[in-house]
Amino acid sequence: MQFIGFAELQIDPKQRLAIPAKYRNQWNLERDGGAWVCIPWPTGLLRLYTEKMFEHLSKSGSLASDSLTPTADAAEVEAMLFGWAERLEMDSAGRVTLPKSHLELTRLGNEVVMVGARNRLEVRSRASWEADKLRNFQRLPELVQRIEAERRVGRGD
Repeated sequence: MQFIGFAELQIDPKQRLAIPAKYRNQWNLERDGGAWVCIPWPTGLLRLYTEKMFEHLSKSGSLASDSLTPTADAAEVEAMLFGWAERLEMDSAGRVTLPKSHLELTRLGNEVVMVGARNRLEVRSRASWEADKLRNFQRLPELVQRIEAERRVGRGD
């Protein structure tokens, strides 16, 4: 599933967040699994992956490791990513309950924005989203150029 667009939302007093219908309506149980996987990110946001996408990325990404003896750095990253990851099931109203520890780590507050980020959703502070919107929009060409340059170096071009 590809996630695009954004929505302004609130985290309620019970730490619940409604997944907007524009994302829920795309959900396919066979393709996406039965839940979301939520990972707090150090830049103050939450990353939400469909259960199947998280499984796919964990098996195929650059951090994928089938070794019983990963390097110290790889072992530490795996423990952090998988240790902080939480499986979140949607209730009948399409809400997920966000882990208290995730909210404490990210300091999101109640007013948030859910942003489509291709293979995931990101939950960000609405205030920081608004404050950084113009600057981020203006940085877009620079970021794309940097990513393209990194890809060329990786391919040996």
